[in-house]
Amino acid sequence: MTTPARISYAVLLVTLLLVAFFHLGVPFLAVLFSYFTLRRLYGLTKSKWKGLVLFLLLVVAIGYAGVHFTRAAVKALPDIAENSIPSASAWAQARQIELPFTDFESLRALVIDTLKEQAHYIQNVAQFARAITTTLVFILIGMVIAVSLFFNSRIDSFEPRASTDNLYAVITRELADRFHDFYRSFGTVITAQISISLINTVLTAIFVLAAGLPHAAVIITITFLCGLLPIVGNLISNTIIVCVAFTISLKMAGFALIFLIAVHKLEYFLNSKIIGDRIRNPVWLTLIALIIGEQLMGIPGMILAPVVLNYLRVELSKIPSVRPHQLDAAA
Repeated sequence: MTTPARISYAVLLVTLLLVAFFHLGVPFLAVLFSYFTLRRLYGLTKSKWKGLVLFLLLVVAIGYAGVHFTRAAVKALPDIAENSIPSASAWAQARQIELPFTDFESLRALVIDTLKEQAHYIQNVAQFARAITTTLVFILIGMVIAVSLFFNSRIDSFEPRASTDNLYAVITRELADRFHDFYRSFGTVITAQISISLINTVLTAIFVLAAGLPHAAVIITITFLCGLLPIVGNLISNTIIVCVAFTISLKMAGFALIFLIAVHKLEYFLNSKIIGDRIRNPVWLTLIALIIGEQLMGIPGMILAPVVLNYLRVELSKIPSVRPHQLDAAA
């Protein structure tokens, strides 16, 4: 491996470490998602400016839908908890299972206490609002960076007529290769995860609408968003669906649980075909990566963990193995 290649790997490693240390997972993901979307739109329109216009319209639409969903979720989730907790408590008491909450107020107190322990840096509403504002600003900065990369991703030298054989030019080419490979890993993972999430969301939507579960729009949206988190995302959305089914009856909750188990059996096949064929990482290794990613960067770290894992596999696959007899011959 050449010195410029080593430097490029070191720069990428330092970049990822800085993202984790300074909790910059959100803007980093904003850059990747935005650039990924812009490239896909460019493939459809064959024009960068048309792609940019569609991207901006898509951002506005997602922003509007996000505000609408947040309002609906804030209104729906307390109703879901208020109606499902009594049924869940009765079911647990019949089986001598002690739950840490008995009604919505006790659940809310439990959640607040947990948030105080896990996020002690948020002391009041003003500080929470400041954190949200900072996150939105970081997302906007990430989108601006992505647009800039979309129109010009070259790292130009300071001298327009400088020789391309100098160290700076060689390092920049190696850096471009490293980050391009990392982006390709992101594209591979996120495309597979979106495919799985869409299939899971469609099947869930059919069940939710056929069963007449309340707050269908909120449930379907949460199912898709949680589906972007590998493995654990389905557990979160399934818990919410079963809780909603509890608001109708215990029998409906049982039907929901059976349906979700059946969907998961189908997803094992889909994972092996869609994700397994593209990523080829075992489940246990992915789970370890998710745990490490969550500890380093929270939810953004869980999204980035399979990307980093796939990138490591791709890069390590390029390095030929050295057998013992080759080492002896070299000596």
